[in-house]
Amino acid sequence: MADVSEVPSARERAIVRNRWLLLTPALAILIFAASGPLLITLTYSFLTPGDYGGVEWKFSTDAWFNVILQRDIFDDTLMFADAHLSILWRSVKLSLMTTIGAIILGFPTAYFIATRPKAHRDFWMLLIIIPFWTNLLIRTFAVMELIRNEGTLNTLLMAVGIIDDPIQILYTETAIMIGMLYVYLPLMVLPLYASMERLDFSLVEAGYDLYATRFAVLRRIILPLVKPGLIAGSILVFVPSLGAYVTPRVMGGGKQLMLGNLIELQFGQGRNWPLGAALSITLLAIVMVALIFYVRAAGKEEVPHG
Repeated sequence: MADVSEVPSARERAIVRNRWLLLTPALAILIFAASGPLLITLTYSFLTPGDYGGVEWKFSTDAWFNVILQRDIFDDTLMFADAHLSILWRSVKLSLMTTIGAIILGFPTAYFIATRPKAHRDFWMLLIIIPFWTNLLIRTFAVMELIRNEGTLNTLLMAVGIIDDPIQILYTETAIMIGMLYVYLPLMVLPLYASMERLDFSLVEAGYDLYATRFAVLRRIILPLVKPGLIAGSILVFVPSLGAYVTPRVMGGGKQLMLGNLIELQFGQGRNWPLGAALSITLLAIVMVALIFYVRAAGKEEVPHG
């Protein structure tokens, strides 16, 4: 006669086995559709570039060497690859500035929506989501129309007499940041709003009752409670900004390259697929560092309760 205590464990093993079977299609897609291309890219980064694009199946670490360093064409001395490092720095700098700008604009926007009556919140959220209904390229051209020399911004400033000549904004790093900020701002507002919607505003009122200043309430009550949404929004803005291609290409006019543009250049006109693959893995590594920071920060979000 079977032991009764063994029946629940056998049933639990069957449930776990069935769950793994149900997960098999999704796991197969992740392995072959996600990990597969990454493994191919990693393999290409250790090969030799072909004469007319593609790769030759000869092991080489030159691609990784050329990510940071390069040899002088005259005396073969080593030096830093200034072009690559400047593009890397520009990509990280503009992504951080875009993230900070999204926090500055997105935080009060999310707070405003979360403090509206429930019947009105859907309308305000609809206004935030509407840009996603339009193609990214069209949205970028819309921003381009606003900030070009003959665009709306310069026309208004000249009409009111603030400036005499148009301000050159287009095809600069500022233009790229403005474009990315417009494109990715909803990705900051949505997780912040999700956190603020669950916020118990009676705690804010309690802070005011205890004579706390507005800044103290923001720093000691609101920010700690909405920090998970703030971190999630920062990651959602920083990661796509770092690998952005369309916005820097259009707003920068091909003069202010970012990592995405540099990678495309190597696979296209440069015909150096191993270097493009090495740069792609480098971009992935930077993203992984950002995600690790997010996981570690999110793991400390337990709010103590009395």
